[in-house]
Amino acid sequence: MRVRKAVIPAAGYGTRFLPATKAQPKEMLPVVDKPIIQYVVEEAAQAGIEDILIITGRGKRAIEDHFDRTLELEYHLQQQQKDDLLDRVREIADLVDIHFIRQKQPLGLGHAILQAWRHVGDEPFAILLGDEIFTGAEPCLVELIRQHERHGGSVVAVREVPREQVSRYGIVRAEPMGGRLHRVLDLVEKPDPAHAPSTMAVVGRYIVDPGIFPILADLPPGHSGEIQLTDGLRTLLRRSPVFAYEVESERYDVGEKLGYLRATVEFALAREDIGPAFREYLRSLNLEPAREPDGPGR
Repeated sequence: MRVRKAVIPAAGYGTRFLPATKAQPKEMLPVVDKPIIQYVVEEAAQAGIEDILIITGRGKRAIEDHFDRTLELEYHLQQQQKDDLLDRVREIADLVDIHFIRQKQPLGLGHAILQAWRHVGDEPFAILLGDEIFTGAEPCLVELIRQHERHGGSVVAVREVPREQVSRYGIVRAEPMGGRLHRVLDLVEKPDPAHAPSTMAVVGRYIVDPGIFPILADLPPGHSGEIQLTDGLRTLLRRSPVFAYEVESERYDVGEKLGYLRATVEFALAREDIGPAFREYLRSLNLEPAREPDGPGR
């Protein structure tokens, strides 16, 4: 069955970016001039996804507003004859059919995905984490959909990470199938580096069999007292194959500060309108260690 629907969990508090995220969702933080979540939605649309459900929480209304029409702004841009900006604003609302539902309690990623059961139904679906951006010759999700069409089952995106970082990820134990594809034998959520089964980490893109939903509904809390998607996939692989694919796309973890800054700099450098001037500015910097500025701007 073709993958038509996607789920984007975006209900987290964004505590790593406080105080900036005290009154706005972290998914709405801009990378240059586009919010993080728009990059994620655009990737889904480019991969042929027709229907997206975004899982939100309290204080996330700005995400819904961003993907809605803004008639007053459109009228203003039209009157100012700013046709390029008008087209860009209208395109946001026309990318793909987008729906929203709230996760009323922050009980983990698995619990967030469970909120999509009624919307997704009994067909395979994509999951795109709302704080990770992927770039490359083709969308990361296209890579996973291609493997799903060839092999069925569920497919998770993976990348090798340094062993000292495995406690930040779900880690797979897998056997190679040739090329970048592996068959998953086991998954462990945030293992101790000394006992991790590998250094192959699950990153923020998945194609998942709908059989995950009844599993998540019955799953007891795991790591940190939350319902973990990794634990659900671990149960699922006993009933349906789960594959791991080492994606070629470049990954930016914009849910943490260094990844966010890296994405901002590299995306700005790639822009034709500001890239050359920004590159010259970076060359002019004195990159010796500097202390934080004092005063109100701190």
